[in-house]
Amino acid sequence: MITTYKSAENFLTSEEKFHIRPGLERVLAVLDILGNPQDKIKVIHIAGTNGKGSVCAILANILKCAGYKTGMYTSPHLISYTERIRINNENISDNDFAFYVDEISDISNKNNIDLTEFEILTVCAFKYFYDNNIDIAVMETGMGGRFDAVNVCKKPVLEIITSISLDHTDRLGDTIDKIAYEKAGIIKYDSAVIVSVQNRGFNVIKNTAENKNALLIKSEDKIINIFENNTNYAIINNKKYEFPLLGCYQEKNLALAVSAVNFLIKTGLKINENNLESGLKTVNWNARLQYISGRNILIDGAHNPDAAYELKRSLDLYFKNQKRIFIYSTLNTKDYKKISEILFEAHDEVYFLEFNHKNAVKFEEYKKNVNNLVNLYPLEESNIDEILAKNALKIVTGSLYMIGNIYKKITI
Repeated sequence: MITTYKSAENFLTSEEKFHIRPGLERVLAVLDILGNPQDKIKVIHIAGTNGKGSVCAILANILKCAGYKTGMYTSPHLISYTERIRINNENISDNDFAFYVDEISDISNKNNIDLTEFEILTVCAFKYFYDNNIDIAVMETGMGGRFDAVNVCKKPVLEIITSISLDHTDRLGDTIDKIAYEKAGIIKYDSAVIVSVQNRGFNVIKNTAENKNALLIKSEDKIINIFENNTNYAIINNKKYEFPLLGCYQEKNLALAVSAVNFLIKTGLKINENNLESGLKTVNWNARLQYISGRNILIDGAHNPDAAYELKRSLDLYFKNQKRIFIYSTLNTKDYKKISEILFEAHDEVYFLEFNHKNAVKFEEYKKNVNNLVNLYPLEESNIDEILAKNALKIVTGSLYMIGNIYKKITI
């Protein structure tokens, strides 16, 4: 029996559960036993390669500020699984988390339904949101879309597809069109989907929407992010809003979120200008261009080439005259050679941190596969404080699993 957060965590990360097995039949079977809570709540479903979490955070915070009891389901987490399931920005409690994991695992065992870690978490989120009588849930796809566990709602209020790039190519396909097809799998018949015309998979998404008689809404990519006097702002329809999420790429994410707000208003939700302003001003999304000014540390989980490109672009914009020191790590499932070519310049100092994950790349393997780094050094976790004390901009990037391992050390 699972009675504590730690026992729930141990169960979810066990070899028996901690793997990926696409398909909807197992999740649907358990949800059916539970009375199909996913069909009794309003859901906004978000898929894409990069930007899903940011769009979730922006949109959920605006809805919260508008007075709606808002659930949010995202992945992965940094420190605790409880970060993944939130209501009005409050994590599910350790006790509730253990209770729901125990309930779902017990049902799956009694009915001989073998759920994976992510499938258990997804069912927990749907049941928790339903039990707490939320008004609306903003839910992020884990990987892909078509066969992802979140893709079990019969009729979401809205679907959003963020930028698409090459990632998880071993599972989703090795071209943009193949990956876009998997992401577009969240589109339901007679639904509505928002996407940027600049999305590299736009034509595939457009064709899928047409085939399913779904309303295709093109987001307004006319939002500008500016950084003035150590404060970040977004310019929307010529009006300036305080917006703490740094990054050039946040312009596209914010455009998707604002387009979603405009659509939701047309469906009858009450969201006014003050809600938008306060929602943007107070939004928070850790480890995505998160800047800790007192220590001159930047944290960003850039784990694929497109994300690395956007991080580099943002570094050149916000911190162009500062010496850069990187703490970096990666999984062997990522194109870390290309990421390194994009992100690191020859004079940068790069400290490669090995960490505890079955797919984590070792220093010697990394060194053998990259050839543009002059100042490349191995780093042990016990020596991180020494690097963080250096007089330069310290950028902690790469695997979100690694960032989560050392997040408290960085942010204290």
